[in-house]
Amino acid sequence: MSQVYERDTSAPPASVYEEEGAGWVLFAGIMIGIVGVMNVIYGISAIDNSSFWAEGARYIVFNDLNTWGWILLAVGAVQCCAAVGIFARSAWARWVGILSASVNAMVQLLFLPSFPLAALALFSIDILVIYGLVAYARRTT
Repeated sequence: MSQVYERDTSAPPASVYEEEGAGWVLFAGIMIGIVGVMNVIYGISAIDNSSFWAEGARYIVFNDLNTWGWILLAVGAVQCCAAVGIFARSAWARWVGILSASVNAMVQLLFLPSFPLAALALFSIDILVIYGLVAYARRTT
């Protein structure tokens, strides 16, 4: 006894509603925008020598909090631009997003003495952004 099943053709395929991995690309765009804004705020506060940062922290590369502030400000500005481009589905924004998230991940690891929990949280977000952009952003047209 064999049964014949008919395919339901009334519903369109899932690809019509959402591309595979579109959620990851949206997540990456939102997160790189949030991290970019946070880096701009952290950079401005570091340039201003705000009491927000840990006192007496010793840094691996630069001993000056002011230098780290300028680095964070520059990386944050690039990340904000990449977030806008990712939402516009631009190919250049994918590569800028991957590059800026990679640079920011390294900067956050070097920035651990000042604000360890925030640096580790931003590092983790950067890794997820890199995954979302590498694995799924190429599928956008």
